[in-house]
Amino acid sequence: MNMLPETIEPTADAAGGFHPLFADVPSSVEFNKLRKRLLRLARQAIDDFSMVRPGDRWLVALSGGKDSYGLLALLLDLKWRGLLPVDLLACNLDQGQPNFPKHILPDYLNTYAIPHRIEYQDTYSVVTDKLPQGSTYCSLCSRLRRGHLYRIAREEGCSALVLGHHREDILETFFMNLLHGGRLAAMPPKLLNDDGDVMVLRPLAYCAEADLEKFAGAMKFPIIPCDLCGSQDGLQRNAMKAMLDDLEKRMPGRKDTMIHAMTNVRPSHLLDRKLFDFAALNETLTGKARRSR
Repeated sequence: MNMLPETIEPTADAAGGFHPLFADVPSSVEFNKLRKRLLRLARQAIDDFSMVRPGDRWLVALSGGKDSYGLLALLLDLKWRGLLPVDLLACNLDQGQPNFPKHILPDYLNTYAIPHRIEYQDTYSVVTDKLPQGSTYCSLCSRLRRGHLYRIAREEGCSALVLGHHREDILETFFMNLLHGGRLAAMPPKLLNDDGDVMVLRPLAYCAEADLEKFAGAMKFPIIPCDLCGSQDGLQRNAMKAMLDDLEKRMPGRKDTMIHAMTNVRPSHLLDRKLFDFAALNETLTGKARRSR
């Protein structure tokens, strides 16, 4: 059931027809198509997975990377157009990485009068203390960051934590679980946290990383690099990214097909006995045999 308006045109109350973030964007046909495509895909994910409860407040995690900037801009655009009936609060967690440019995000958010909270928590020291030098910090760092974001969501009265994971993030996670974890699982677009009080939402689930990169360039977001701590993402995820990019290059459109496949699961055609009662097929066959006598 479609809970959002069909049009993506601005409402009559949207003075000027755009959020101030979009005041100086390119006027090219190419950018307009890109913007509309991203808006459409974000709205489709929001609608498909019933993300909106009108009147709720969302905590939008802003790391300073292209994906979180894009997420915030698209949500503000939808809200400005009257298509997203929730309040938005941007939040950056300064984790104490060396050389982190503390002024960039507050300056950017203040320039456009975007409601926000900057939180300082030195998780970098915690991670470097617990892991040997040369280790990949990303996994532990992410878990610590998520815990603080849940806390902030509670403190700010937010029902949801909104993250900027996109189509490629979901596919890479799926193949990491498939090839290394021995399970069929990915990043869900909507997930209730373990405590049952904060929803995790990923409105960019259908959006392509390449589109978000082009969008970030056109919007001139002040990108903060994600390698300030000297660590890099795990080799497994890098390998999955390379594999998917090679597949898409040789067979264009496969990424969209794979995302669609995740919405079209047939438990009876897999091997998980917890999802499908294979033993019941014997009873069904026996019952049909008796009726045919």
